[in-house]
Amino acid sequence: MKKLILITLCLLISGVIFSQINEKKVKKLPSIVIKTIDGKTINTSELSNNGKPFVITFWATWCKPCQKELAAINEVYEEWQKETGMKIIVVSIDDARSSANVLPIVNGKGWSYQFLLDVNSDFKRAMNVNNIPHTFIINSNGEIVWQHTSFSEGSELELIELIRKLNKGEDISK
Repeated sequence: MKKLILITLCLLISGVIFSQINEKKVKKLPSIVIKTIDGKTINTSELSNNGKPFVITFWATWCKPCQKELAAINEVYEEWQKETGMKIIVVSIDDARSSANVLPIVNGKGWSYQFLLDVNSDFKRAMNVNNIPHTFIINSNGEIVWQHTSFSEGSELELIELIRKLNKGEDISK
């Protein structure tokens, strides 16, 4: 009886340890084929920034907080790129009807981000995006290390601070 209790206890402890190890699983970008703003296809698993961290943010033309976020970052984006080497990839979740509005808005605002079109929401679903704007930070190894939904004035400062920490080799996972 004591042996049975001891074996059960050992199995239970090893199960807890194993589950804690698995909790820290690294999440990579899924492999989804979507289009660039100029109509070329691209596989999302191949998105990178030459060994530097990058940001992926999901937005839509009808989303006012999304436009505010992109406008706020745009004001400092060039400085951020020079300082940290980071880049931002913006994924539109506009459907086939409204995706025609993406390019005119981008050109009108003068945004210089890399834009992708996810008209079927395949990438959105694979990344488990439910609310927009939804922002992800990808580290130099292509691992998703941070994510956040919504936008409020000043939250772009948290984003650059996290990129700076990543460049210093600090862990920002949450």
